[in-house]
Amino acid sequence: MARFIAIGFLLLPLIEIALFVIVGRAIGVFPTLGLVILGAVAGAMLLRQQGLGVVSRLRSNVRAGTIPGRTMFDAMLIGLAAILLVLPGFLSDMVALALLIPPVRGWMFKALASRVRVVETTTSYRRHDGPVYEPEPETRSIELKDENWRDGRN
Repeated sequence: MARFIAIGFLLLPLIEIALFVIVGRAIGVFPTLGLVILGAVAGAMLLRQQGLGVVSRLRSNVRAGTIPGRTMFDAMLIGLAAILLVLPGFLSDMVALALLIPPVRGWMFKALASRVRVVETTTSYRRHDGPVYEPEPETRSIELKDENWRDGRN
């Protein structure tokens, strides 16, 4: 799995550069830069709207006392989309904008949730009370015999 991640980090910039060249040749340099900027601005606006929606759903789930699994998954994907929107490029913008579409996130949640098995467990906390030393309130000095005392200086 680590190899695929390393290869992905190497291939992503190459794919992004190739897409910049292809789009730049087709429509020109300034329209290409305009598309990248427009994608970042549109993505930021969508991200704000979707992020606020997730926060309100999370609050309602907590108020209702339900486990907000789907809402947390949405929040995670929206965070990933934010990271991808920061990266300049067409491929990362397309993936980020796809992650901001609620039906796409729903499809991904269903695909992953079908592979997860929930196991209920109960936990208990057992406290081991060891011996507790409580000095007598009237004791104010410690008596020490000469043979029990050591000087820390050598």
